[in-house]
This record gives sequence, C-alpha cells and structure tokens, in this order.
Amino acid sequence: MEEVFCGVLESLLGKLKICATKEVILCVDFLENNTKIEIRENSLVIECKKQLKEYFLKERRGFDLPLRICGSEFEKVVYGELLKIPYGEVRTYKQIAQNINKSKACRAVGNANSKNKLAILVPCHRVVAKSGIGGYNGGIDKKIKLLELEKGLA
Repeated sequence: MEEVFCGVLESLLGKLKICATKEVILCVDFLENNTKIEIRENSLVIECKKQLKEYFLKERRGFDLPLRICGSEFEKVVYGELLKIPYGEVRTYKQIAQNINKSKACRAVGNANSKNKLAILVPCHRVVAKSGIGGYNGGIDKKIKLLELEKGLA
C-alpha cells in the first residue's frame, strides 16, 4: 500500500486539501471549514502548495507537478483535453466533446468534470456551458473566482 501524505493550503477559495504519494499528486480538493485531516506533508505536498500559492498570486499560469489522473478511459481523455486549455481561456462542454471526437457527449464531459480529483491543477473550472457559467464541484462562487483571477479581475 502506498504511503499518502496530506497538507492544507489556505487560499482565496478557502481551504484546499492536497494529498500525494512520494511520486505523484493524488488530489486537490476543497475542504469544508470544520473538516479535520491529519497533516503529514512530504516534499511533493509542499511543492504543490508553493505552486498553488504562486498561482493565486498571479505569479504562475501553469503547474509543473506529477499528477495521478484517475477515472474511466473517457474521463482520462476529457482530463487530458482540459490540460490543453490555456490559462485565462475557457471552452464549452460542447467544444471539449468535439475535441475528443465525441460531439454528442456534452453531458458526459460535464459529468467527468464533476469527478475531477485534481481541482485547479486539471482546470475543469475553465469549462463553461454555452448558456452561462455551468456547474463546478467546489461551487459556482469558486469557479467564478478562479475565472476572474485568470482574467485579471480578482
């Protein structure tokens, strides 16, 4: 069994839980205010926290971290496509579906986004509905803050 290390980062979105093995980041997730986790950091958790802090300070536009991308084969393809969306830009669920040659899979793309375990690092916040902002696992308010941050409005 792999040893798992966890840390917490206070951010403009609230607390972020970061978990990693010695080799890869496993998750970046939003913590509820009263959720307790055992803090046991390693160098990879510390580096992830550093890069996320730089991102929130607008000193970083991308991440250089080893990630464990989990999910079904379809979800992994979607996440791979999300990683191609440049900082400060957005794509629609339909555009992502078309880019992966599954033009009728808009809802499935949205479902995959909702299962993303690597918030911010795999930028599902950059995917919007053609009619508006769309959903976000961390809450619409957090998605809007991330999009505003990247557009230079935060």
